[in-house]
Amino acid sequence: MKSQKVSLALLDPHASDEPFPPVEMAWKEPNGLLALGGDLSPIRLINAYSAGIFPWYNPDEPIYWWSPDPRAVLFPHKIRLRRSLRKAIRSLERKGYQIRFDHDFSSVVKACAAPRSNTGGTWITNEMFLAYQRLHELGIAHSVEVWNPDKQLAGGLYGVATGGIFSGESMFSAERDTSKIALVALAWHLQKWGYALIDCQIENAHLISMGTETIPRKRYLNLLRQSPFPEPHQWEFDAHSDLSHWAPDENHIIKN
Repeated sequence: MKSQKVSLALLDPHASDEPFPPVEMAWKEPNGLLALGGDLSPIRLINAYSAGIFPWYNPDEPIYWWSPDPRAVLFPHKIRLRRSLRKAIRSLERKGYQIRFDHDFSSVVKACAAPRSNTGGTWITNEMFLAYQRLHELGIAHSVEVWNPDKQLAGGLYGVATGGIFSGESMFSAERDTSKIALVALAWHLQKWGYALIDCQIENAHLISMGTETIPRKRYLNLLRQSPFPEPHQWEFDAHSDLSHWAPDENHIIKN
Protein backbone atom coordinates (compact mmCIF):
# COMPACT_ATOMS: atom_id res chain seq x y z
CA MET A 1 0.00 0.00 0.00
CA LYS A 2 1.34 3.44 -0.95
CA SER A 3 1.75 5.89 1.89
CA GLN A 4 -0.22 9.10 1.56
CA LYS A 5 1.52 12.43 1.41
CA VAL A 6 1.17 14.73 4.37
CA SER A 7 -0.77 17.84 3.39
CA LEU A 8 1.35 20.91 2.81
CA ALA A 9 1.20 23.51 5.51
CA LEU A 10 -0.44 26.74 4.34
CA LEU A 11 1.34 29.77 5.79
CA ASP A 12 -0.53 32.95 6.70
CA PRO A 13 0.78 35.98 4.74
CA HIS A 14 -0.29 38.21 7.65
CA ALA A 15 1.62 36.27 10.33
CA SER A 16 5.25 36.62 9.34
CA ASP A 17 6.58 35.25 12.61
CA GLU A 18 4.53 32.04 12.61
CA PRO A 19 6.65 28.90 12.98
CA PHE A 20 7.38 26.63 10.04
CA PRO A 21 6.35 22.99 10.28
CA PRO A 22 9.11 20.51 11.20
CA VAL A 23 11.33 19.82 8.21
CA GLU A 24 10.76 16.08 8.74
CA MET A 25 7.28 16.70 7.29
CA ALA A 26 8.75 17.71 3.92
CA TRP A 27 7.71 15.60 0.96
CA LYS A 28 10.05 13.07 -0.58
CA GLU A 29 8.69 13.92 -4.04
CA PRO A 30 9.15 16.63 -5.03
CA ASN A 31 12.12 16.38 -2.70
CA GLY A 32 11.92 18.76 0.23
CA LEU A 33 8.64 20.57 -0.44
CA LEU A 34 7.41 21.60 3.00
CA ALA A 35 4.92 24.48 2.86
CA LEU A 36 3.36 27.12 0.67
CA GLY A 37 2.10 30.64 1.03
CA GLY A 38 3.16 33.21 3.57
CA ASP A 39 5.31 36.13 2.54
CA LEU A 40 8.94 37.10 1.97
CA SER A 41 9.27 39.48 4.89
CA PRO A 42 12.69 39.69 6.56
CA ILE A 43 11.51 37.97 9.74
CA ARG A 44 10.04 35.02 7.84
CA LEU A 45 13.13 34.62 5.66
CA ILE A 46 15.43 34.81 8.68
CA ASN A 47 13.34 32.19 10.47
CA ALA A 48 13.36 30.02 7.36
CA TYR A 49 17.11 30.03 6.84
CA SER A 50 17.67 29.50 10.55
CA ALA A 51 15.57 26.32 10.28
CA GLY A 52 17.20 25.02 7.07
CA ILE A 53 14.33 26.14 4.83
CA PHE A 54 14.39 28.34 1.72
CA PRO A 55 11.83 29.73 -0.76
CA TRP A 56 11.82 28.66 -4.39
CA TYR A 57 8.96 29.09 -6.83
CA ASN A 58 8.19 30.18 -10.37
CA PRO A 59 6.29 33.29 -11.49
CA ASP A 60 2.51 32.92 -11.14
CA GLU A 61 2.97 30.28 -8.43
CA PRO A 62 2.46 30.63 -4.68
CA ILE A 63 5.58 30.82 -2.53
CA TYR A 64 6.90 27.29 -2.01
CA TRP A 65 9.21 26.49 0.92
CA TRP A 66 11.78 23.69 0.72
CA SER A 67 14.14 21.64 2.87
CA PRO A 68 15.53 18.86 0.66
CA ASP A 69 17.12 15.63 1.86
CA PRO A 70 19.94 15.15 1.06
CA ARG A 71 21.33 18.68 1.01
CA ALA A 72 23.96 19.96 -1.43
CA VAL A 73 26.81 21.68 0.40
CA LEU A 74 30.33 22.88 -0.24
CA PHE A 75 32.83 22.81 2.60
CA PRO A 76 35.33 25.63 1.98
CA HIS A 77 38.29 23.31 2.57
CA LYS A 78 36.98 20.96 -0.13
CA ILE A 79 36.57 23.47 -2.95
CA ARG A 80 38.18 22.15 -6.13
CA LEU A 81 40.70 24.45 -7.77
CA ARG A 82 41.81 22.84 -10.98
CA ARG A 83 44.98 24.01 -12.67
CA SER A 84 42.93 25.64 -15.45
CA LEU A 85 40.96 27.69 -12.90
CA ARG A 86 44.12 28.83 -11.11
CA LYS A 87 45.47 29.91 -14.49
CA ALA A 88 42.24 31.80 -15.23
CA ILE A 89 42.47 33.63 -11.89
CA ARG A 90 46.03 34.76 -12.61
CA SER A 91 45.07 35.82 -16.12
CA LEU A 92 42.20 38.01 -14.96
CA GLU A 93 44.36 39.54 -12.22
CA ARG A 94 46.97 40.53 -14.80
CA LYS A 95 44.27 42.09 -16.98
CA GLY A 96 43.03 44.28 -14.12
CA TYR A 97 39.88 42.43 -13.03
CA GLN A 98 38.78 43.10 -9.46
CA ILE A 99 36.80 41.14 -6.90
CA ARG A 100 34.54 43.11 -4.58
CA PHE A 101 32.00 42.25 -1.90
CA ASP A 102 28.65 44.05 -1.52
CA HIS A 103 29.63 46.82 -3.94
CA ASP A 104 26.51 46.46 -6.11
CA PHE A 105 24.27 43.80 -4.60
CA SER A 106 21.18 44.73 -6.61
CA SER A 107 23.01 44.42 -9.95
CA VAL A 108 24.20 40.93 -9.02
CA VAL A 109 20.65 39.78 -8.23
CA LYS A 110 19.34 41.31 -11.45
CA ALA A 111 22.07 39.60 -13.45
CA CYS A 112 21.23 36.29 -11.78
CA ALA A 113 17.57 36.86 -12.66
CA ALA A 114 18.26 37.34 -16.36
CA PRO A 115 17.09 34.39 -18.52
CA ARG A 116 19.81 31.82 -19.24
CA SER A 117 20.53 30.28 -22.62
CA ASN A 118 19.43 26.86 -21.35
CA THR A 119 16.24 28.05 -19.64
CA GLY A 120 13.29 30.07 -20.79
CA GLY A 121 12.68 32.11 -17.68
CA THR A 122 13.75 32.89 -14.16
CA TRP A 123 12.63 32.05 -10.64
CA ILE A 124 13.96 35.35 -9.27
CA THR A 125 10.81 37.42 -9.48
CA ASN A 126 10.60 41.10 -8.62
CA GLU A 127 9.10 40.04 -5.28
CA MET A 128 12.19 37.90 -4.62
CA PHE A 129 14.51 40.70 -5.71
CA LEU A 130 12.94 43.16 -3.29
CA ALA A 131 12.98 40.61 -0.45
CA TYR A 132 16.70 39.89 -0.74
CA GLN A 133 17.46 43.56 -1.22
CA ARG A 134 15.84 44.13 2.18
CA LEU A 135 17.98 41.37 3.68
CA HIS A 136 21.04 43.00 2.17
CA GLU A 137 20.13 46.33 3.71
CA LEU A 138 19.90 44.53 7.08
CA GLY A 139 23.41 43.13 6.61
CA ILE A 140 22.21 39.53 6.18
CA ALA A 141 22.41 38.99 2.39
CA HIS A 142 25.70 39.54 0.59
CA SER A 143 27.18 39.52 -2.90
CA VAL A 144 30.54 38.56 -4.37
CA GLU A 145 31.33 40.40 -7.59
CA VAL A 146 33.93 40.14 -10.36
CA TRP A 147 34.47 43.43 -12.24
CA ASN A 148 36.31 43.75 -15.53
CA PRO A 149 38.73 46.58 -16.40
CA ASP A 150 35.88 48.49 -18.07
CA LYS A 151 34.08 48.60 -14.69
CA GLN A 152 31.43 46.17 -15.91
CA LEU A 153 30.06 43.36 -13.78
CA ALA A 154 31.51 40.18 -15.29
CA GLY A 155 30.18 37.61 -12.84
CA GLY A 156 29.19 36.98 -9.27
CA LEU A 157 26.90 35.39 -6.75
CA TYR A 158 24.72 36.28 -3.77
CA GLY A 159 23.36 34.56 -0.73
CA VAL A 160 22.38 34.73 2.93
CA ALA A 161 24.63 34.42 6.00
CA THR A 162 23.03 32.51 8.88
CA GLY A 163 25.29 31.83 11.83
CA GLY A 164 28.19 29.75 10.55
CA ILE A 165 26.58 28.91 7.21
CA PHE A 166 26.34 30.89 3.98
CA SER A 167 23.36 29.91 1.83
CA GLY A 168 24.15 30.55 -1.81
CA GLU A 169 21.09 31.64 -3.77
CA SER A 170 22.29 32.16 -7.33
CA MET A 171 25.33 32.93 -9.47
CA PHE A 172 26.00 34.16 -12.98
CA SER A 173 28.80 34.59 -15.50
CA ALA A 174 28.84 37.25 -18.19
CA GLU A 175 32.42 36.20 -18.95
CA ARG A 176 34.08 32.81 -18.77
CA ASP A 177 34.95 31.40 -15.33
CA THR A 178 33.86 34.50 -13.41
CA SER A 179 31.19 32.76 -11.32
CA LYS A 180 33.73 30.07 -10.40
CA ILE A 181 36.23 32.73 -9.38
CA ALA A 182 33.55 34.45 -7.27
CA LEU A 183 32.88 31.12 -5.54
CA VAL A 184 36.59 30.59 -4.85
CA ALA A 185 36.81 34.10 -3.37
CA LEU A 186 33.79 33.40 -1.19
CA ALA A 187 35.19 30.07 0.04
CA TRP A 188 38.59 31.65 0.84
CA HIS A 189 36.99 34.33 2.99
CA LEU A 190 34.45 32.04 4.66
CA GLN A 191 37.25 29.71 5.72
CA LYS A 192 39.27 32.66 7.02
CA TRP A 193 36.28 33.95 8.98
CA GLY A 194 35.34 30.55 10.41
CA TYR A 195 32.21 29.56 8.50
CA ALA A 196 31.36 25.85 8.44
CA LEU A 197 30.06 25.52 4.89
CA ILE A 198 28.32 26.97 1.87
CA ASP A 199 24.76 25.70 1.51
CA CYS A 200 24.22 25.04 -2.20
CA GLN A 201 20.71 23.67 -1.52
CA ILE A 202 20.33 21.55 -4.68
CA GLU A 203 23.24 20.05 -6.60
CA ASN A 204 23.96 20.63 -10.28
CA ALA A 205 26.82 19.74 -12.58
CA HIS A 206 28.48 23.14 -12.25
CA LEU A 207 28.55 22.98 -8.45
CA ILE A 208 29.66 19.35 -8.40
CA SER A 209 32.65 20.30 -10.56
CA MET A 210 33.65 22.78 -7.84
CA GLY A 211 33.54 20.20 -5.05
CA THR A 212 29.92 20.27 -3.91
CA GLU A 213 28.66 17.11 -2.20
CA THR A 214 25.41 15.97 -0.65
CA ILE A 215 24.93 15.23 3.04
CA PRO A 216 21.86 14.02 4.93
CA ARG A 217 19.49 16.78 5.97
CA LYS A 218 19.91 15.74 9.60
CA ARG A 219 23.66 16.37 9.44
CA TYR A 220 23.10 19.69 7.68
CA LEU A 221 20.70 20.80 10.41
CA ASN A 222 23.18 19.76 13.10
CA LEU A 223 25.86 21.89 11.44
CA LEU A 224 23.42 24.78 11.12
CA ARG A 225 22.55 24.64 14.81
CA GLN A 226 25.91 23.77 16.32
CA SER A 227 28.50 25.53 14.17
CA PRO A 228 30.16 28.38 16.06
CA PHE A 229 29.50 31.89 14.92
CA PRO A 230 32.23 33.28 12.65
CA GLU A 231 34.77 35.76 13.92
CA PRO A 232 33.60 39.39 13.71
CA HIS A 233 34.37 40.60 10.21
CA GLN A 234 33.47 43.10 7.52
CA TRP A 235 32.20 41.83 4.21
CA GLU A 236 35.16 43.17 2.31
CA PHE A 237 37.49 41.43 -0.13
CA ASP A 238 40.97 40.93 1.28
CA ALA A 239 43.31 42.41 -1.30
CA HIS A 240 46.14 40.31 0.13
CA SER A 241 44.43 37.03 -0.71
CA ASP A 242 46.28 34.96 -3.30
CA LEU A 243 43.47 32.85 -4.71
CA SER A 244 45.45 31.24 -7.52
CA HIS A 245 47.92 29.71 -5.05
CA TRP A 246 45.43 28.89 -2.29
CA ALA A 247 45.65 25.41 -0.80
CA PRO A 248 42.41 24.94 1.20
CA ASP A 249 43.25 24.13 4.80
CA GLU A 250 42.15 20.72 6.04
CA ASN A 251 42.54 21.97 9.62
CA HIS A 252 39.25 23.84 9.26
CA ILE A 253 37.17 20.66 8.99
CA ILE A 254 34.26 20.72 11.42
CA LYS A 255 33.42 17.15 12.49
CA ASN A 256 29.77 16.50 13.02
